[in-house]
Formats: sequence, structure tokens, C-alpha cells
Amino acid sequence: MNQISLRLPRADFELWVDLSLPAQGITALFGASGSGKTSLLRCVAGLERARNSVVRIAGETWQDDAAGLFVPTWRRSLGYVFQESSLFEHLSVRDNLNYGLQRNAKAGKQGQTALKQAIELLGIGSLLQRQPQQLSGGERQRVAIARALALQPKVLLLDEPLASLDMARRREVMPWLERLRDELRTPMLYVTHSGDEVARLADHLVVLEQGRIKSSGPVAELLHQVEHPALGFAETATLLLGEVDQLDPVWHLARVAFASGAVWVRDTGLALGRPVRLRILARDVSLAIAEPQHSSIQNQLPCVIEAIVPDSHASQRLVRLRCGNTLLQARVTARAIDALGLRASSSVWAQVKSVALVE
Repeated sequence: MNQISLRLPRADFELWVDLSLPAQGITALFGASGSGKTSLLRCVAGLERARNSVVRIAGETWQDDAAGLFVPTWRRSLGYVFQESSLFEHLSVRDNLNYGLQRNAKAGKQGQTALKQAIELLGIGSLLQRQPQQLSGGERQRVAIARALALQPKVLLLDEPLASLDMARRREVMPWLERLRDELRTPMLYVTHSGDEVARLADHLVVLEQGRIKSSGPVAELLHQVEHPALGFAETATLLLGEVDQLDPVWHLARVAFASGAVWVRDTGLALGRPVRLRILARDVSLAIAEPQHSSIQNQLPCVIEAIVPDSHASQRLVRLRCGNTLLQARVTARAIDALGLRASSSVWAQVKSVALVE
């Protein structure tokens, strides 16, 4: 685990966090503007010096005020990607990528190997001869990420890397970020205020508010919590992590298996064994007290009600379900709850009317 304990006074609040984060995958730092996300990232990078703090990344201690230790930024093994790609306009893509290696005497052959891997992972081999002004916004960001990875960092810091891009360019870059998450062991701290980016990319989620940690944990669990049902999303939903385990070419469907169950989704060219993320809106889940028969709804899961809580309108209730090891949410009317006699610990069947691939 990576340890980040920081105290940093700001004009409107004090950043005060104590985190133990996974040593691989993407940890999203999520919150409104001014909540302390970028300040946290800058402290990890050593660009700002917090007090009474500890920063330990991948077994290296970069700051320990009790021991009088503070490692300057240039000695920290990290890659930093900003909102703007910050490429050198007078250098080609190839020369931009090589620039960092030329300034890092320790890089050697391993650096060149890392650079080749980054070029392949991010699909920029065809761009090497171009000048930055000949690149789209999405291509520039992919080059900037590859340049950071070439330094073989212990951690990759990404400060809203998609914020300056339009929707089309964001969709262009997203699959490459997913590939980095799935194929690299380098942990990433990813600043965002986009709920969609959290749902699609993050493994772990830290929610910040006025410099303090509001929530922290695995993203699928946190997005399910009824006390934070939306976290900025337009609709209350559940995020499921699964894998394609069956294809039905006759009906153009794919089955995605996850902890304690499986659901059928539209086959959009999915490959067997591919890990996928599913988003199930609470309004697309209905409940029955007996196993449904002769129903057009194909996805049905046996569950137990964990909690029934008020929703945004007095007529509605949000029902938290546990289906084996899987958590799910359903939005139903209070009248239906009463008519079916539902309560916490009731056994029900969840009928999932629609499942969306998060991509």
C-alpha cells in the first residue's frame, strides 16, 4: 500500500488527509473544484510541501517530517501529466519522447525499453515523425502520457488529463487509459470531477470535500453506498466488474459473469475473457417476491434486501440489495414496498431490465 498523510493550509480550507492506497491500478481523486484534489497531487510530487506529513510510494519514502526527510521533486520517481500536454512545439514527437530520457542518466537501455512499451501501449508509433501542432488534442495527451511512462515512474500522476478535450477526443483517449490500467503495474493517481471517468477508469475512489476525505474505498463499493447514491451522477446506479464468459451469436448477446451471478448484454464485438464494467441504473431494476416466470426480462438475480431508504421524492424508495457477493440497487415506489410487504432481510428476485457497458 502507498501511504499519503498530509496537512497543507489553503486560503479557504486545510488539506488534511491520511490515506493508504493500492499499489497498482487507478485511484481517482474525486470532488468539486477547490476540494483539494490537485493540491494533494502536488504534495505527492513535492511541488508543494505539506507539514507534519508522510509520503511513501512503492517502498520509497519521499517525505517524513518526523524524520526530517523531504526528497525534492527531481529525485522522486514519478510521472506527471497535466491538463495541457506541455509538449515542446519545436521538437518532433520522437524528440519529445526522448527528451526526458536524455536528461535521465540512469535510464539506459531500460529507459528505451520502457519508451518502446509506452509507444505500443498508447498506439502512437505512427505519430513519431509529426510535430506537436499536427496532432489532435487526444494524440497530444497520449504522447504526454508516453513521455511520463518512459521514465519508469513509481507512480503516474494525472491532473484532469481529459478536461481540456472535447467529447470526441475524450472518447479517443479513454480506451488507452483503460489499457494502461489493465496492462501496467504502475499505480496512477487520477484527479477528476467527472463521474463518468470514475465509473469507467477507477479501481479505487477517494472523495474529497473542503480538503477532507469524505469517502475512500473500492469504486464499485463506494458508488453503491446509499449515503452517497450519486456522487455527481445524473442517475443512481451500481457499477459491476465482470468478465465475458459466453457469446450467443444467434441472438447477438454476450454473457458477463461477476461475483455471484451473470447478466446478458448486447454483443458489441466483445471477446471471450475480456474484463468489462457494467452500469445498472436503479430505475432499471424491479423486484418480485417469487421467481418470475414467462417474463421478457432475461436477467434475474436472487437477492436479499439490506436496507430500504427514502429517495429524492416521497413516492419513491431506494432499495439496497445483496445478491450473493454482489451489491445492487433498485428504485421502486413506496406503494409497491408496502403491497409486497418488503423489509430488510426479505428475499426477493431482482429483475434487471437494462444493462449498460461502461465504455
